[in-house]
Amino acid sequence: MPDVRKGQGNVKLARDEFERRFLERFYDPGFEAVTLEISRLVEVAWEVYDDYHKSPRTRKAGKGFADPDFELPIEWLDTREHIQAAQREHDDAEAPSRILLISGAARHDQTCPGEMSKTFRLVQMAREEIERAGCRCDLLDLSMLTAQYGRQILPCKACVSTAMPLCHWPCSCYPNHAMGQVNDWMNEIYPRWVAAHGVMIVTPVYWYQAPSVLKLMIDRLVCADGGNPDPTTTHGKSPADAKRLELSGWPYPRHLSGRVFSIVVHGDTEGAETLRRSLVDWLTDMDLVPAAASSSLDRYIGYYEPYATSHEALDRDTDLQHEVRNAARTLVEAVGLSRAGRLPRPESKSPAPRPK
Repeated sequence: MPDVRKGQGNVKLARDEFERRFLERFYDPGFEAVTLEISRLVEVAWEVYDDYHKSPRTRKAGKGFADPDFELPIEWLDTREHIQAAQREHDDAEAPSRILLISGAARHDQTCPGEMSKTFRLVQMAREEIERAGCRCDLLDLSMLTAQYGRQILPCKACVSTAMPLCHWPCSCYPNHAMGQVNDWMNEIYPRWVAAHGVMIVTPVYWYQAPSVLKLMIDRLVCADGGNPDPTTTHGKSPADAKRLELSGWPYPRHLSGRVFSIVVHGDTEGAETLRRSLVDWLTDMDLVPAAASSSLDRYIGYYEPYATSHEALDRDTDLQHEVRNAARTLVEAVGLSRAGRLPRPESKSPAPRPK
């Protein structure tokens, strides 16, 4: 067995520093009327942190787990149940096709930018085509992370790099009540990916890369590609158990395999092609299926023109508008072929020699 490496140092806060950070959320003068109540909250929060109550409510795992008597977080079990229900919906041959349409921009006109994103406009065009075809369209607007109270996607901790079985499906790193790491949107997002027959991502380029709101979701989907659906096999988060389990032979289950995808990336100067390739590689690595060559594109809107007139540039670019609509229509058609078992996948008959 390889060693479990340690050495990054203690991160626990002292009592006064914990209180300072906790009270920052009550800076507004509106909270001054409840100072005594907040002081009591500080005491309770410190106790929860000091005793490290990561998952304060648990129950026995029960039937279907390797160790049915192991205590698992109730919140994780609830998310698992939602995922299982979503999988049943996905597998229902009589149900309409479902497309998860993702808007990857961080901009929203109800917060600092003061103006809607061009991405959102393109998403609405795609949505029209998806719904016109009779499919269910599930719009996931990631700008809610910047514009809506309580919306957050917490960062991936890279458990998979310790050992693949330590990365649970769905993610069990959050919520962490001791650390105040709660309201993690991924608990709702995982079932939406599972229920989908097709996924369409429309996103801008931010500094040559994916917007942080999109990248947060991407990183937290690592558990969908090889993640461990049974945390009792690693006794929660035991690195040594996870290493032992991986080295005994891990099957790397692909929990989103076979779903069809389309990618639309737009920029204003550089980076669109690079991001489009990265997103296509990411999804194909998870064994999702490209709808067709025309369903993934990268384009520029108002190339090297002022930002102030970029919406006008999109108004003029009717070719791009048609390409986005075509990509959505192609995705819908490919989903129909996939559900009927008629979408060619010759690679599926050749098992990967290095599944990871």
